[in-house]
Amino acid sequence: MRRISAFVTIAFLAGLIVGFFVRSSAIGTLLRRNTHAADLAAIEKLHQEDVRVTLLQDPKGLIDVWDEDGVRLGPGRPAVVGKKAIQADNEKFQAVYPDLKVLKYAPDIREVQIVDGWAIEWGYTEATYKMSAKDNPVSLPRTQGMRVLKRQSDGSWKFALVGLK
Repeated sequence: MRRISAFVTIAFLAGLIVGFFVRSSAIGTLLRRNTHAADLAAIEKLHQEDVRVTLLQDPKGLIDVWDEDGVRLGPGRPAVVGKKAIQADNEKFQAVYPDLKVLKYAPDIREVQIVDGWAIEWGYTEATYKMSAKDNPVSLPRTQGMRVLKRQSDGSWKFALVGLK
């Protein structure tokens, strides 16, 4: 009788332990899914803000979307490294073209991969702009690009690297 009681007790404890690990794993998976969904929502918010500030050519907004150590790469141009350097580059461009009007800015993000507080995305962008009120609109063809995003301490995301082909 004692043998059966000991066996039942051991089986019961083993069941509790297995159940705990299975449940913990299921809860961990659920938490990862919720975190992933929250990250995707925050990244989408960054995408929307990027479009908004680009269309408005909002000087502050064009800087606020960048991480402090952000890097902007463009074809035929040297890399612009750091949020302050990006701001200075933007200011110089806006001084040369004060009447620039962005008529269309349409990123088409095809894939986003999120790992450990970083996101890598690629896609295409179409844009149309006028350098001044008297100039004809210029349309840029569909341009390939890749962006690396960094999760901020508040859960928001900012651009860490943007490169266009």
